[in-house]
This record gives sequence, structure tokens and C-alpha cells, in this order.
Amino acid sequence: MLRPFDIAVLLKLTLPGAAESTFQKLASDLHVASSEVHGSIKRSRLSRLIQADGPKRVNRSALLDLLRHGMKYVHPPVRGEQTRGVPTSFAAEPLRSLIHENGSEVPVWPYKFGAVRGTSFEPLYKHAAEAALADPAFYELLSLADALRDGRVRERKIALEILGERLLANG
Repeated sequence: MLRPFDIAVLLKLTLPGAAESTFQKLASDLHVASSEVHGSIKRSRLSRLIQADGPKRVNRSALLDLLRHGMKYVHPPVRGEQTRGVPTSFAAEPLRSLIHENGSEVPVWPYKFGAVRGTSFEPLYKHAAEAALADPAFYELLSLADALRDGRVRERKIALEILGERLLANG
């Protein structure tokens, strides 16, 4: 059974050069233990989202299908109180420059060093904010996935188009 962290790992693996990274390098990039990455990749191989053996090559069309149809059901967001954190979903790039929200509560991943106050939005895994701030391309993919988890119809549609372009163009 896939866990929310597995989606983050799969998204990371779609970025240039990540599939060739060692478990230790991926773990460092994601701010987790290498055993967590190893377990995630094992679950993704069993789910046929990563090829069964050999390189960590993501089945991008299957991942896009999972993101399109499953995110809001399998990994629904948990919202909380006002907090300091890192913007996500429509409040982060690339959606922020495409969707102009007036007066909407800004969803943020709680993070003590975050620069924005907003409504707490539970990330796919505990250290998502730290990993995202260190890798802008990864940050965008996580934010787009969050728009699919909790966005309105327009936000989900735009997020899905952008994810489709990024995942299928680089595959």
C-alpha cells in the first residue's frame, strides 16, 4: 500500500538526474533516512509505479493517472489553524502567477522558519517544506500535487495540465 511520502519520492524521481541518485543522496535531498527511501521505492515497484528492477525509472503515465484520479481521495489534506509556514497549492508557483486569489486563506505547510502566515495544510510528509525550499523544481511538483488534493475545479485543472506537461515531456 502506498503512503503519502511515496508520492513525494515518485515526484522527486521524475526530476532530471534523480533516478540515477543513490538511496543515500535521495534521502539527503528529502531530509529523511535512506531506509525510508528504500521502503518507498520498494512499495512503488510493487505498485508498478517504478519498473520492477534496474534503475529507479518512474512509470510517468501511471503516476499522472494516480495524481489525476486518486490524490483527493487517497491523500486528502488535513487543514489546521493559522500558522507560519511555506505556501503550497495555489499560493505557490507555478499556480500563484496563474491564479489570482482574492481574500482566500493561504495554505501553508507548517514550518517554523516559514515566511508566510496561513492555514496549516498537512504536507505529504513531515520534511516536505525543508526539501522543497532546497529544490525549487521539487517544490513546484509538491505544490501542484497539493492543488490536486484540495484545489477547486479550476486549480485542479490547471495543476493537472502543468503536471502532465512536466511529467510526460521529461519521460
